[in-house]
Amino acid sequence: MRILLVEDDAEVGRFVRKGLQEAGHTVEHTTNGRDGLFMAAGESFDLLVLDRMLPGGVDGVRLVETLRGQGNHTPVLFLSAMSGVDERVKGLKAGGDDYLVKPFAFAELLARVEALGRRPAVDAPATRLKVADLELDLLSRTVTRAGKKIDIQPREFRLLEHLMRHAGQVVTRTMLLEKVWDYHFDPQTNVIDVHVSRLRQKLDKGQDRPLIHTVRNAGYMIRAEP
Repeated sequence: MRILLVEDDAEVGRFVRKGLQEAGHTVEHTTNGRDGLFMAAGESFDLLVLDRMLPGGVDGVRLVETLRGQGNHTPVLFLSAMSGVDERVKGLKAGGDDYLVKPFAFAELLARVEALGRRPAVDAPATRLKVADLELDLLSRTVTRAGKKIDIQPREFRLLEHLMRHAGQVVTRTMLLEKVWDYHFDPQTNVIDVHVSRLRQKLDKGQDRPLIHTVRNAGYMIRAEP
């Protein structure tokens, strides 16, 4: 399975990640709730393993509530030192599927992970993204606007996909560098601006309404409204 681990304790994070990888799973690890929410909402995972208490302004409960509100039904296993019945109930009511109290034996964690992985998926992942009259097909790798096909380059496709997965939200330059260019540093170039400009020209040619908007001092947003 492809698993997202959101755990701010470095030692616990290394322990869990190593064990899951040795069991044959692919693990992405982040240490705060904000990045965890961003990754869980924008990428496809088979399972989320979340600490209850997280830095970044988004704790585990809020993270899951947000995902469920967006229609994301990826199974969630909470890890927490908060062992009270009320706390466990709160996590499960927020949308968690299981709850494991720290400290725990890795064998139990793995058994719970694999049990959640055996559950049938609630629904198939989306294969088509749509904003206004713009459609992106993830299977055929095609883009159309108002029924007219638009030819774009692979990098432009990744850029557009990322913007559309976060429609109505500001996507920062840092997010685009990491998710579209796989840079984890700022190369101090205008590569993003150039690609966004080219993409705009292709999407808006012959159209009355632009879809990609610049949010000053923040980043970019794609939305249906002007």
